[in-house]
Amino acid sequence: MRTLVSSLLISATGLALTPAPADTLLRGFFPQSVQAERDLEARFKAMPDPARMREAMRRLSARPHHVGSAYDKDNAEWILGQYKSYGWDAHIENFDVLFPTPLERIVELISPTTYKASLQETAIPVDPTSNQQTEQLPSYNAYSIDGDVTGPLVFVNYGIPADYDELERHGVSVKGAIVIAKYGGSWRGIKPKVAGEHGAIGCLIYSDPRDDGYAGGDVFPAGPMRPAQGVQRGSVADMPVYPGDPLTPGVGATKNAKRLSIAEAKTITKIPVLPISYGDAQPLLAALGGPIVPTSWRGGLPITYRFGPGQAKVHLRVKSEWSLKTLYDVIAKLPGTTEADQWVIRGNHHDAWVNGAEDPLSGQVAELEEARALGTLYQQGWRPKRTIIYAAWDGEEPGLLGSTEWVETHADELRAHAVAYLNSDTNSRGYLGIEGSHSLEKFINGVAMDVEDPESGVSSWKRTQAARILNGSPESRREARDREDLRIGALGSGSDYSPFIDHLGVASLNLGYGGEDEGGIYHSIYDDFYWYTHFSDTSFVYGRALAQAAGIAVLRLANADVLPFAFTNLAETVQGYVKDLQSLRDRRAEQIADRNKEIDEGLFKFTSDPRDPVTAPQRQQPAPQLNFAPLLNALDSLNHAASRYDRAYNRAVGEGHPTVAKSVNERLLQAERALTSAEGLKNRSWYVHMLYAPGFYTGYGVKTIPGVREAIEQGQWQDADREIVRAATALEREATLISQIAATLSGGT
Repeated sequence: MRTLVSSLLISATGLALTPAPADTLLRGFFPQSVQAERDLEARFKAMPDPARMREAMRRLSARPHHVGSAYDKDNAEWILGQYKSYGWDAHIENFDVLFPTPLERIVELISPTTYKASLQETAIPVDPTSNQQTEQLPSYNAYSIDGDVTGPLVFVNYGIPADYDELERHGVSVKGAIVIAKYGGSWRGIKPKVAGEHGAIGCLIYSDPRDDGYAGGDVFPAGPMRPAQGVQRGSVADMPVYPGDPLTPGVGATKNAKRLSIAEAKTITKIPVLPISYGDAQPLLAALGGPIVPTSWRGGLPITYRFGPGQAKVHLRVKSEWSLKTLYDVIAKLPGTTEADQWVIRGNHHDAWVNGAEDPLSGQVAELEEARALGTLYQQGWRPKRTIIYAAWDGEEPGLLGSTEWVETHADELRAHAVAYLNSDTNSRGYLGIEGSHSLEKFINGVAMDVEDPESGVSSWKRTQAARILNGSPESRREARDREDLRIGALGSGSDYSPFIDHLGVASLNLGYGGEDEGGIYHSIYDDFYWYTHFSDTSFVYGRALAQAAGIAVLRLANADVLPFAFTNLAETVQGYVKDLQSLRDRRAEQIADRNKEIDEGLFKFTSDPRDPVTAPQRQQPAPQLNFAPLLNALDSLNHAASRYDRAYNRAVGEGHPTVAKSVNERLLQAERALTSAEGLKNRSWYVHMLYAPGFYTGYGVKTIPGVREAIEQGQWQDADREIVRAATALEREATLISQIAATLSGGT
C-alpha cells in the first residue's frame, strides 16, 4: 500500500498543516464517519458466498435463455423473487423490442467444388446442456437483413477499413462479392458495414483457430478453446449509430411508443451476414485463388490463405422472423434517507445467446450476492444516505436493449438524480479490470486497495500493479511504479454502461476480473455451467471478489458525506488525450507526405512483382495545420479548477464540516453531464459525451475526444477545427462547474 502523506495548505491566516482525512482511501467521508463505514464494510465483505453463486449459476444457466424465450422470462421472475427475499423493493419493467430470429440459413460453395456448411454446433456427451438443440438459438447474426445472394468469395482478413486498403493495393475488389472475415480486430458489426460500403453483397464471419481455437490450447471438452464446429453468435446492428431497439431510437420501447418501419431502421445491416465455424470456413478458404495474403493476415488453418476471388463462388441465404419480443428488466431499490433523491445504480444483464454461464451469469451471480448482503445489512438496521438501485438487464446481447430502453424511458429522472452507474458483465480469474469516468479514477483505486485478490493474497490493486510493472510498455511500467493511482481505461461500448455515460452523461464504471481464463466458447452453446466449472473460476472466489469490489463501491457512493469525485486525474487524463491528438495530426501529416512522395517517385511501380502485382494507392490531400488553441486553453482552465477543487475538498473533508455538503453534492451530480453536448456527435447524435464514445469503425473500442480524433483518422479535415471547439466548450463548461463547487466548499469552511 502506498504511503499516505498529509499535505501543506496555505490558509487565510498563514501557513498551516491541514490534517488529511482520517482514512484517505475512504474518499468522501468526514473523519467522524470513517470508523462506522469501515465496520459496515467489514460486515459486508464477509457475506458474499461462493457456494451460493455456484448454485445460482447452475439454476440460471440450466436452459437457453435468449430474448423472447420462456426461460428468459422464468429467470427474470426468479431473480425478482430473490431480490424480494433479500428485502428489496423490486419489480419487472417490460419493453417490446424488435428481435429477429432465424428461419433459413444456407452457406454453400458452388464452384469450383461443392460444399454445404453444416451451420450446426456439435453436442458434447460430457456437457449435459450442449444437447438442448430445440431450445437453442441457431448460430446467426442478429439484425442481419434478409437476403439470398450468390457471388465470388473474397477473404478480407478482419474486415476493417485498413484491410480494404491492402485489398486495393493488390487489385482485389469486393464489389458484387461475398466477403469472408475473421472474428476479431474490431466489433463484428463493423465487418458487414465496411463490406457493404465497398460494394460487397454478403458477409461471412468465422472464428479462426489462431485467435480462439487450438492455437491457444486444447479445444473443448479437453480444454477451454473453441472446437472446430463452435460458432460465435452476436448482433451486427450498427450500434455506433445508436444501441437499443432499432425501431425506437432515443425513446423507450414501451407498448405505445412510435416505431420506425424496419426499412427505416438505420442500424440494420445493408447486406446479409452469417457467422460460421472454422470447420465450415476451411473448405471455403481452401477454394480461394488469387495472390497469397500478407503474413499478418494468415490464420491457423492448414491451408494457404489467399485473397480470392479465383473460381470460388458461394451462395448465402438468410431469412429471419422479424417480430417484437418482450424484455424483462428486473429493477430493485433500497431507499435512501438524507439524500434519497440521489441514485447509485448498479447493473449486470441476465439474458444470454444460449446458456450463458460466463456471459453474463458469472457477473450476474456476483451482483445477486451483493444484493443479498446489502439487503441483510438493511434488515439489520443500516440505512444508506442515497437510494440504491440494482438492475438485472434483459436484451443486452442483441444490442444493449434492456438498459437502453430503460435509460431512454427514464432519461429526465436519471439526469436529475443519477450519481453514478456501476456495471459488470463477465467475470473470471485474474486481475481486476476497471474502465470508466476518470472523475471516479481516484475513488475506484481506493476500492481496489481494500479488496483482496483471492489467488495472491495481496490487494486487487497490488496484483494489477505488479502485472503492469512486469508486462506493460515502458511508459505503463513507469506509471505503475510512480503514479499515485493506477490508470483506468476509457469506456467505449459493448455493455450496459453505454446508455448511461454515452447518452446521458452519468459517471460510470465497468468492473470485472479476468486475464487468466482465455477460452474460446464466447457466444457458443459451450458457454455453460459445465465449461465454467471446469475451466474458469471453478471455486467462484473471483465471483466473491467482484461482489466485494462492486458492493464496496456502491456502499461508499451511497454513504459518502461528499460524493467522491476527483478532477485532477480527469484533467491529467484529458491532457494526455490532447497531446495524443496533436501527435496523431502530425503522424497523419507525415504519413500522407511520405506516401505521396513514394507515389510521385514511382516506387510502387518499380517494386511491383509482375507475378503478384500491386498498384499504388491514391494520392491524398496534404494534412492542414489544426488550431488546437481552444482545447489547450480549456485544458488550462480544467487544470486550475481541478487543483482548486482538490484543495477545497481536502480541507472540507479533513475538517469534517458538513454545512455545505448537500449543496456540493447536488452540483457534483452534474459534473459528468457538463462534458456532454445536446447536439451529439456528427452523424450519430445519440452519443453526446465529448470525451468518450465507441469508434464509428471500431464498435466496442473507445475513441477519446471522438469528434476530433475521428475527423483526423478519417481525413475529414474540414470537421476537425469545429470539433476542437466543441470539445473545448465542454471542457470549459466542466471547469466552470468545478470552480463553482470549489468556491462553495471553501465558503463552507
